[in-house]
Amino acid sequence: MAYQKIIVTHDDGIVRLTLNRPEVLNALDEQMVLEIDDLIDALPGDERARVLLITGAGRAFSSGGDLAGGDITPGEDAGAFLESHFNPLVEKLFALHIPIVSAVNGPAVGAACSLALAADITIAAQSAYFLEAFVNIGLVPDVGATWILPRQIGRARATGMLLLGERVPADLAMEWGMIWKSVPDAALSDEAGRIARKLAGGATRSYAMIRQSVRRAMEGTLTATLQEERLNQKEASASGDFAEGVAAYLGKRAPRFLGK
Repeated sequence: MAYQKIIVTHDDGIVRLTLNRPEVLNALDEQMVLEIDDLIDALPGDERARVLLITGAGRAFSSGGDLAGGDITPGEDAGAFLESHFNPLVEKLFALHIPIVSAVNGPAVGAACSLALAADITIAAQSAYFLEAFVNIGLVPDVGATWILPRQIGRARATGMLLLGERVPADLAMEWGMIWKSVPDAALSDEAGRIARKLAGGATRSYAMIRQSVRRAMEGTLTATLQEERLNQKEASASGDFAEGVAAYLGKRAPRFLGK
């Protein structure tokens, strides 16, 4: 697919996805969602890809679903668009084999709030905010919001955020544990790049097991989690990255992980 509404670049293992409709605050129309989905589908077969970094062009991360574009109109089944577009995309993001970093450079609203928080590490500029605005137009939260938020910030805060439809500034989001870090606006790009480079140079197979086991552990029992850790450790200890990590430790040097 020739991308028109996202920008994709590759740099030393970092796949950078930029939502690129700045004239409408990067609103997520059908074409943009299809382009994101196409990129995610291609990543498992791309040996260059070791981390995905998502951000927005201009002054917003994204204003959410494109109401002005007519993708969602009163009287039509808005759930059908979720079923055909957003829901499969969220499942693919959580199943991805590489870590995801979100650099939230401005407002992350509605569906885009979920997109930002679906990352393994979300950092935000201090001027940015998160907003679940669905209730303000008579809709209900979607794109995984009711699954993601209670697990990140607890039932009381999640319910308040979803019912009140009020902005949560980046600093408060960090205080609540919704995101990893809030940084000065001017530092966002550098900090996101630093984190992405560290992950791109790390033990990719370990990352894949970590991100999946954390998700399952939040819903599973202690016994099941202990067993999964045991199986994951068996696989990790047979990897080339573990052998390199031990050699680097014994040699008192930095490891050179290849993600294998």
